[in-house]
Amino acid sequence: MKINKLLSKIFILSVLFLASCSDDDSPQLPKGDYENGILISGEGSGAGTGSISFISNDLTTTENLIYKKVNNDELGTFLQSITFDNDKAFIVVDNTNSVIVVDRYTFEEKATITTGLSTPRYIETLGDKGYVTNWGSTSDETDDFIAIVDLNTYAVDGTIAVGNGPERIIESNGKLYVSHKGAFGTNNIISVIDLSDNSVETITVGYKPDELFINDKGELVVLCGGNESWTGNETIASIVNINMSTNTEVSSLTFANGEHPSLMVLDNGVLYYEVGGKVFSIDEDATALSSTSIVESQGYLYGLAVKNNRIYLLDASFTDLSELNVYDLSTKNKIDTKAVALGASKIYFN
Repeated sequence: MKINKLLSKIFILSVLFLASCSDDDSPQLPKGDYENGILISGEGSGAGTGSISFISNDLTTTENLIYKKVNNDELGTFLQSITFDNDKAFIVVDNTNSVIVVDRYTFEEKATITTGLSTPRYIETLGDKGYVTNWGSTSDETDDFIAIVDLNTYAVDGTIAVGNGPERIIESNGKLYVSHKGAFGTNNIISVIDLSDNSVETITVGYKPDELFINDKGELVVLCGGNESWTGNETIASIVNINMSTNTEVSSLTFANGEHPSLMVLDNGVLYYEVGGKVFSIDEDATALSSTSIVESQGYLYGLAVKNNRIYLLDASFTDLSELNVYDLSTKNKIDTKAVALGASKIYFN
């Protein structure tokens, strides 16, 4: 009898436990292995496919080829960019004309978008839509477009024609801002797309506009690298601020002849930019560029990021692993170096 009573109590407690576990307020399981860390995207090259590396925030753990390890598949060449949207990451690979959707914490593949893309570069998400910049055929300067993706079905259900070489894309107040670096040529425009009717307006800026940020004043900040001498039409590089209400330039900082910056980030009101492998910093409302670098690359500087008083530099290799070098912003001393993806180009904080 005592045994039967004991078994009855165990059964009742088990039922109560299972009921409590099914309650909506029960604790959630960890999101995955790649949360709370740094993701490095590598373009890949003829020596290998594009790939993604993970480094823990405390810099004690490094894991390369995480997409391949999780999905037993290659990403393809060339991996251009990653965009986060809630718990998803969108990986844009231009040579395979694809956007691969994964869980951003586990990197398990959820979907692959291939139909309706042509040399895709970057994606911006807004609600249930994704907007992908596409170069089209690089030999045709008139077929470039923004692909509109239904994020419920992952199908391209529309396009917006734009000028040659659309690159970065950000959204603000129902409008898309697209920099036109010019694909394999050059261009000097920003497209402004009103999402209420998908109409397009253009703003003329310096040649080869690339990185786009919005500063504390609500201005669009654009890095224009300028045409290099090899183009046969060398132009001045600049950092341009644009009033987003009037779509007009309000200020510009110009670089010296022959200087062609290729990287810029905005963090806590400070602009960090690269010239000739050296990184400089200025306040976002500065009226002059800096003449003193804060850190300097020891290789081919191809990626730049700043967070939590650290600056991250990617020295890319296209034949072997690249290097991620981490510096303390206060002391400018190097904290650590990590071997990361082939052709490493961009840094993301997950």
